Amino acid sequence: MTNTHKSHPTVRFIEIDDAAHDQRLDNFLLGTLKGVPKSHIYRLIRSGQVRVNKGRAKQTQRLNTGDVVRIPPVRIAQRATTPQHTDYVPEFVFQDEYFWIVNKPAGMAVHGGSGHQLGLIESLRVLYPQERQLELVHRLDRDTSGAILVARKRSVLKQLQRLLQEGGIKRFYWLLCSDFNKKHTSISAPLLRQDGAEGRKMVVSKAGKAALTHFELVASHGGFQLLEAELITGRTHQLRVHSQFGGFPILGDERYGDASRDEALLARLGLPQRLMLHARRLSFRHPVSGEPMHWVAPLDSQYRDALSKLNLNIR
Repeated sequence: MTNTHKSHPTVRFIEIDDAAHDQRLDNFLLGTLKGVPKSHIYRLIRSGQVRVNKGRAKQTQRLNTGDVVRIPPVRIAQRATTPQHTDYVPEFVFQDEYFWIVNKPAGMAVHGGSGHQLGLIESLRVLYPQERQLELVHRLDRDTSGAILVARKRSVLKQLQRLLQEGGIKRFYWLLCSDFNKKHTSISAPLLRQDGAEGRKMVVSKAGKAALTHFELVASHGGFQLLEAELITGRTHQLRVHSQFGGFPILGDERYGDASRDEALLARLGLPQRLMLHARRLSFRHPVSGEPMHWVAPLDSQYRDALSKLNLNIR
């Protein structure tokens, strides 16, 4: 149920700045008029009530720095249940004026929804309301901990996403498993999404999209291994499916691993019932300075405790 905020809206004229340069008109309005139904925004554009530099515009028109957008009087409905508080305390790996690298905790979704009221990005927006353009550059599964990129400006978001698509951002993960009997291996296996009674699941299929992962042994003891995996492509659940396909599923992976085996094993070892996957390192050239940079996301106490109990000693 929504409550309508009583106000007396007037015509607004907004000058486009560098952050909104090259953004589509409809996307700009969707971000500016939060709470206004998308269908109503499109009607405003089609009827000519929204204008760019005093002229009619199409929804697909790209905006340029210095353009002036006329927005007609619009009354915005605000949800009474909009979250205004979060107990989340972010752990920053890196901060500058262009982007943040946050060490996401295991169990926290990156976006709200699916039973999770506030995700990482919504929590950051609540904590830092002055940050008007916070956006995720990429995603991590809810149960995966570690480094995630958050852009502070739309122009930087586009640069980082382009860099990611072109392979300029190197992403390395740590995972715990057993039955890995090599020093390193690469798995190239296309992945296809399947929707079933248990929800979305990725499977190896010739009909899927190409996916490539490099695995390297970091430490081994007593039948358990700590691996570092480099994502060459970034398909949904790629590391989890490729580990399963290679015969060394990640410990604690309820969807792609051996759930009954893991539950008993982790309980016997006194380890937490969680996915043992951590986004460990990011490496790329700074999108503004061009300087090569490298970041490491510290392991949480649960993961460190697991390594200690398994005698997987790392430097």
